Amino acid sequence: MKTGFIGLGNVGGKLAGSLLRNGIDLKVHDLDPALVANFVARGAAEGGSPAAMMRDCDVVITCLPSPAASAAVVAEMLPEMGPGKIWMEMSTTDADEILRLGAEVTATGGVAVECPVSGGCHRADTGNISIFAGGPRSAVETVMPLLKRLGRRILHTGELGSASKLKVMTNYLATVHLVALCEALTTMKAAGLDMATTYEAIRISSGTSFVHETESQLILSGSRDVNFTMDLVMKDIGLFQKLADLGNVPLEISPLLIEIMSDGQRRYGERAQSDRIIERLEEATGLSILADGFPTELIDDEPEEEGYEIVRPATPVAAAE
Repeated sequence: MKTGFIGLGNVGGKLAGSLLRNGIDLKVHDLDPALVANFVARGAAEGGSPAAMMRDCDVVITCLPSPAASAAVVAEMLPEMGPGKIWMEMSTTDADEILRLGAEVTATGGVAVECPVSGGCHRADTGNISIFAGGPRSAVETVMPLLKRLGRRILHTGELGSASKLKVMTNYLATVHLVALCEALTTMKAAGLDMATTYEAIRISSGTSFVHETESQLILSGSRDVNFTMDLVMKDIGLFQKLADLGNVPLEISPLLIEIMSDGQRRYGERAQSDRIIERLEEATGLSILADGFPTELIDDEPEEEGYEIVRPATPVAAAE
């Protein structure tokens, strides 16, 4: 399949790199010509415009920073869509917007599939990230060869919109874990505990999480650069809160989390790295939450392999008595 990729930023550039590394016939586009030039130097073709890419490719993938950006790109591509054309949305976005844009794509005879990813930029860089795929089963099967090059674990979540809902849920949980870890680390420091020992205690206990085993290391090293900014966090947790509001779910942690991250933006900048949220507690306590021996960047050391689909076993039928 001739494949186009639009959006070569922190995540998109790494995902597109996995396709290129695995020999996919790839055209690329980004508003930053330097990012495009880098891919062209590595063997990709310059796509020109979103419309030209949809005209020339069988599949066009978007990985963009906001629902508004995705809507603008899809609007450009729509005149070139039709039977045999597929739009794959890999951005983290609003489920309602996915459904709206998906309906416009379907009206042309084209197909829309949403494929948000989870697992961090370091895993996007090695093709080991997880992918939620939402859309018609036939469409997911058509793009499965690409998904298996883009990520390691692929879960078909259901119809269009389901993957986006699950993705903002996972990002909400990751942000809860991050803020809770900041409180835990700072409290242990105040209690006189060694930070490296505290890290290990959490890692081997029921209190551990993916966020701890990755982001806590960047907090303790002082790097605090997880390649994910507070504006993106705010978008994602805001979308999760929207889902809760639509379902009349009276959340208690979510509004507080939004308040904490908003305060972080006021203090450190709208696009500050999300791990800098620890600095609110450092400033409040006068403590330094640092330890020797932790990495300043995350590197995925899991060998790259072809991805596979996660299939839940069918519920067993009770034996007749």
